[in-house]
Amino acid sequence: MPFEIERKFLVAGDGWRADADSGSIIRQAYLANTGKMSLRIRIRDGRATLTMKSAGVGIRRLEFEYDIPLDHAAALMDLREGSIIEKRRHLLPWYGLTWEIDVFQGENDGLVVAEIELPHEDHGFPLPSWIGAEISGDPRYSNASLCKRPFSRWGKAPAGERAADPEM
Repeated sequence: MPFEIERKFLVAGDGWRADADSGSIIRQAYLANTGKMSLRIRIRDGRATLTMKSAGVGIRRLEFEYDIPLDHAAALMDLREGSIIEKRRHLLPWYGLTWEIDVFQGENDGLVVAEIELPHEDHGFPLPSWIGAEISGDPRYSNASLCKRPFSRWGKAPAGERAADPEM
């Protein structure tokens, strides 16, 4: 079975930039997010993919990804739930692993998240100095959540609701 095992962290500062690549632009949208699984369309570097991910059990979840034609991806993005996620992803090699640092744009501007995919749940690795708080288990930071409640709206209540506690 194809599993994804990853940990996510907020990024504290720009210390990563000197060692990272120049990055690539990602546009992605969610067609469904049931709580048990999400269905995502992504366009990156002239390649389009359709990805299904299960809900996580800890830091591990099922992931299935398939190439699709770009024009199919563009048509499917029109069927999305919420907004399109826009970000520049930078890659940074680290002790045999690779950090993916996402610098969000658009409605999630100001959010910078680092993810590292692991070969197994117990795989240890040193944390770089620019890593902030771990957010692996915080659903607010999932891209599927950010398309519905973008980072720019955190702390702001939708019409008719009380403002949310940012620590929730």
